[in-house]
Amino acid sequence: MFIRVKKIGQYEYLYLVENVREGGRHVQRVIRALGRRDEVENSDLLDGLIASAARHSRRSIVLSRFYRGELAELCRRSIGPDLVFGRLWQETGCAEVLRQHLTDRHFGFDVERAVYLTVLHRLMVSGSDRHAASWRETLEVPGADAITLDHAYKAMAWLGEPITTDDAQERYQAEVIEEALYAHRRSLFGEVAVAFFDTTSLYFEGRGGAILGQRGHSKDYRPHLNQVVLGIVLDENDRPITSFLWPGNTTDVTTLLPVVERLRSRFGIGRACVVADRGMISAATITELEAQGIDYILGARERSSREIRETVLNDDGVSVPLIIPRQKGKTELAVKEVKIAGRRYIVCRNPEEARKDAETRAKLLNDLARKLSHGDKALVGNSGYRRFLTAPNGVGFAIDPAKVDADAAFDGLFVLRTNMKLSPLAVVLRYRQLLSVEQSFLTSKTLMATRPVYHRTDAAIRGHIFCTFLALILRHELLARLANRKDPMPEWQQIIDDLADLSVVDVEQDGRRARLRTAPCASIDPVCRAVGLSLPPVFQEMLSSKTAEPAN
Repeated sequence: MFIRVKKIGQYEYLYLVENVREGGRHVQRVIRALGRRDEVENSDLLDGLIASAARHSRRSIVLSRFYRGELAELCRRSIGPDLVFGRLWQETGCAEVLRQHLTDRHFGFDVERAVYLTVLHRLMVSGSDRHAASWRETLEVPGADAITLDHAYKAMAWLGEPITTDDAQERYQAEVIEEALYAHRRSLFGEVAVAFFDTTSLYFEGRGGAILGQRGHSKDYRPHLNQVVLGIVLDENDRPITSFLWPGNTTDVTTLLPVVERLRSRFGIGRACVVADRGMISAATITELEAQGIDYILGARERSSREIRETVLNDDGVSVPLIIPRQKGKTELAVKEVKIAGRRYIVCRNPEEARKDAETRAKLLNDLARKLSHGDKALVGNSGYRRFLTAPNGVGFAIDPAKVDADAAFDGLFVLRTNMKLSPLAVVLRYRQLLSVEQSFLTSKTLMATRPVYHRTDAAIRGHIFCTFLALILRHELLARLANRKDPMPEWQQIIDDLADLSVVDVEQDGRRARLRTAPCASIDPVCRAVGLSLPPVFQEMLSSKTAEPAN
């Protein structure tokens, strides 16, 4: 039923009409002629008609009064986070795998819900686990109302506890769950062709457990704090496969072979090409990889390797231009292949990065020259300055032009070592995908605030960091589904803000309660389409407190 406008002569007339089916076709039947349009609009006829109809529509009355601010909010809870990530939590197998591994355990609370709540907190607002306990009160999360901070701590300790497997090896609960998750998602991964691996460090405010927390090379620039070394492996589609934890004093060169061994023995990934940064490379590592017949693409240590400095970089081969499209602009590289005694190197130079390196060095040298004029004793302790200094005649320091020229030879340069038969351009493209792992580290450290870690036991630390790994799985799954659609990709922070804003509000009108859903923001529609879900209704009747009470 609707209002129809019809022009007759010089005037427009309004009719109340309805659609009916007559003789197998749809026709409009006039219910009432309302009169000339100008006269009707100047009268109270339409307003009275709408008000009369509204008295018989509780939904319209409640929504209208709520939007006018006439109904107080009894309770407001955000439903967006669980609506989307709860669906992904189920579809990625996280919920099922956790419950399977909890079958023989008898906790006094729902461990799966506690883990999920912690993961959801990392995705939405991050912060400390203590904050998650109060934050959950603002959310609608089925089964999580009774979860407390103590439950969250116990759930993380369970994830990180050591267990003895069927092969009598002592491992950790998180590792077994990780492998079960991979098996559950194997159809998504298919045959893994490339495994990208990198490490980072996470620092502790406290001691950092009995074993994990150690002093080492800090990538967080916190050398005075204990830390743990975290490694993550992604496949060629940037899907997280597995994570690793080592004590903070573990060097990168010792991590690659254990990763390869676990991928082969625990995940059944035998033919994947391993891609890792220069920190993983050593003669012993390469020898072992080749002995096991494993393909690799590794960043080389171009400054510290004599063979690269004196032979590879001086090769007179012709460089081939390579243009790599980016989200904003493009990357231009000059690439050439160099072989020495069966060892294959790919030399790459980025003109844009070379220009930036030259500008940075020029500023540093200008600053160094200015400070040398005021004395040089304090400069020797600065490694950035020290590499350009010399001590002529053993008295005082000066800038060494030879060292400056030697440093300039590495501007915009990186060298790869590989045993694969791929073209040089294909090798470079695969290696550049390693940036995805670095982006995962940035996400885990900043967006999900995994650091600093306050837990005191190794088990709780492992569980705390594993929850971030689970959050990375859900984040990638959502972004991958959005990327497969033709809709413009929303910014991650916009998605998070819009999910948090999507809420249900309980109100009461004339002694009857109702639940209202707020209007969705811009990114909600593409996110819901990507995940395959519908929003709950805008208006739902609820049992009032009096109605809900059982009769005596």
